Amino acid sequence: MSRLGGRVAIVTGAASGIGRASAVRFAAEGAAVLLADVQADEGEAAAAEIRSGGGRAAFVRTDVTDDVQVADMIDAAVERFGRLDVLFNNAGIGRFVPFERLEPADWDRVFAVDVRAVFVACRAALPHLRRSGAGVILNTASQSALQGQAMNEAYCAAKGGVVMLTRSLARELAPAGIRVNCLCPGGTDTPLLRRYTQTASRSLDTLASRSPMARLARPEEIAAAALFLVSDDASFVTGVALPVDGGATA
Repeated sequence: MSRLGGRVAIVTGAASGIGRASAVRFAAEGAAVLLADVQADEGEAAAAEIRSGGGRAAFVRTDVTDDVQVADMIDAAVERFGRLDVLFNNAGIGRFVPFERLEPADWDRVFAVDVRAVFVACRAALPHLRRSGAGVILNTASQSALQGQAMNEAYCAAKGGVVMLTRSLARELAPAGIRVNCLCPGGTDTPLLRRYTQTASRSLDTLASRSPMARLARPEEIAAAALFLVSDDASFVTGVALPVDGGATA
């Protein structure tokens, strides 16, 4: 039996990496999925991949820092599929740079994408999640939310904010039957991490060697944890920041 049959999910940052793998997995488990991203070609391709496999999916180009576009994204899911049950706020960016070179504009941009956009999307989705009867919010935080990292101050601070926003919302929305959790992935082989390694002049192998499991995660492994948290298998789980990091923060 499918774990998300009859449900409708939004996944932001769904054009690649963890977001794309999660959208594919949610659809395989029976959900209708609205994929959202700024990368239109890749996002359309991801939605087409799901449809070609027999799933239900649509793509809407969305800049999560634009409040109007976020509201339109929520409306598009409801108009296309009739309801909203799951909001997965996965879109994110980082800025790896020595602290003295971290510009205020860079700090603001990271917080706009990684924290403020989560707030805006949750706020816009909440009326529909209340009507769902089994609404779920899942946010992507990071290993960096749980562990200080040099030259990564903006990202660590922003993702730490996601953890506390998640916990606060979980307490407030529990009486309404809405669960709120977040994932804290460790190093995962995604386009975002590959761009990070280029900026930081570090190799993927070097990052992998620092994990107790001596490898990076695959996006599909993070998607499996996401599926658990948005499904009824986690029906009594809320307010959790779940590390999926191969033991890096153990």
